Amino acid sequence: MLYTHATIITVDGERRIINDGAIRVVDDIIADIGKSSLLKERYPGDEEYDLTGRIVIPGLISTHMHTAQTLLRGTADDLELVSWLCERIWVLQGNFTEADGYAAARLSIGEMLKSGTTCFLESMFADRYGFDGLARAVEESGIRGCLGKIVMDIAKYAQDDAWAMHPGLVENREMSLLGSVKMWEKWNGAANDRIRVWFGARTPGGVSDALYKEMTSISRERGIPVTMHCAEVKADRDFFASVSHTPMSYCDSVGLLSPSTVLVHMVHLDDEDIKLLSSSGTHVAHCPTSNAKLASGICRVPDMQNAGVNIGLGTDGAPCNNTCDLLQEMKLAAIIHKSISYDPTAVPAESVLEMATINGAKALGLDDKIGSLEVGKKADFVAIDVRGIHAQPWFNAPSAVVYTATGRDVDVVVVDGKRLVENGDLLTMNEREIVEEAKKRSKEVVERAGLSSKMTGRWPVE
Repeated sequence: MLYTHATIITVDGERRIINDGAIRVVDDIIADIGKSSLLKERYPGDEEYDLTGRIVIPGLISTHMHTAQTLLRGTADDLELVSWLCERIWVLQGNFTEADGYAAARLSIGEMLKSGTTCFLESMFADRYGFDGLARAVEESGIRGCLGKIVMDIAKYAQDDAWAMHPGLVENREMSLLGSVKMWEKWNGAANDRIRVWFGARTPGGVSDALYKEMTSISRERGIPVTMHCAEVKADRDFFASVSHTPMSYCDSVGLLSPSTVLVHMVHLDDEDIKLLSSSGTHVAHCPTSNAKLASGICRVPDMQNAGVNIGLGTDGAPCNNTCDLLQEMKLAAIIHKSISYDPTAVPAESVLEMATINGAKALGLDDKIGSLEVGKKADFVAIDVRGIHAQPWFNAPSAVVYTATGRDVDVVVVDGKRLVENGDLLTMNEREIVEEAKKRSKEVVERAGLSSKMTGRWPVE
């Protein structure tokens, strides 16, 4: 199959942009890439798919996502993190069933695909949500999923006993750590290697030192990567200080710093933390919308970039972002650091596009397969329609993608050589069925949690 007449942002080693470009897909691999005229001449018998007026980019990679939380979109707006978590989100999630978890996964995946995300890292999937259902949803949809199953043994947040988890979410070593290993043995590499299983460790304060050390030992022995929230809010920094550590010295002490680890948020770091982070090769998932909406602070992205830290991008969960659209996340990531630094050249569009593609692939250990459009890599790419009045005119393709496009402009999505979205419509999932099921189940979860009266907002509704 030849996908022709597109503007192609390759994000390859030379960062080439090909005008009137074409991609040849054979099975699940990019077999050739170049000017449309050359590829059409070279492969005259190939079927052609015309992408005139589209910008093609590598499939977007979200390095931080909570698939269960999409069912809870809009249930905890305008709250700071600990109230948001302890009084709303944990209570709601503690009332999930496995069927709810599957419905939430399908809702998340459908939204991600329609907005151009082709691979995601699930941060912390609880046992009660039904990990098999999450993996099945990935398998059925055609998306790539790195699926972090929760690891924990302490049922509170940071150092305050008042910040307790809902009883429905509490897990022990056997359920969380050993359960994660069982899911890795069952699902890792499934669906033509579209599924990878990770450890999704809870934030420090929610895991004992002993369990962290056991997890990181297994991680090294079996090659199971780790993702974990870290230094998101000031309460996290206070926890580290209470055990005579900084965020990164603590992570180092329990074996978490590694090229196989993705640490999420990373807002409250000092200069020594950044040096240690850089020297260890540990990756960071930047979530600017979540950090801004929850008033957690702003990650020191320019400082990390200057130190050589690899930074990916994530939307986080729908209750702290309200969307799984990574294109919208890209715009904020490019703008917010200019604002606080008073430097309009900070974190340019090209850097943000790298975060959402090749940097994300590096963070997930998949940069030899995805993250750029190159011969021999997997055929994962997205065509963005820039023919509309809101997108015209444009002069620089990365700028048009980062500053103008949103997920609603996504026209075609290809993963593993298969078209999963065409003309903006899902091909492997029934969108109407997914939406109706999600509406029904989200209402049931809120009612079971006894929080219906909290969902009305601040203004009266008649």
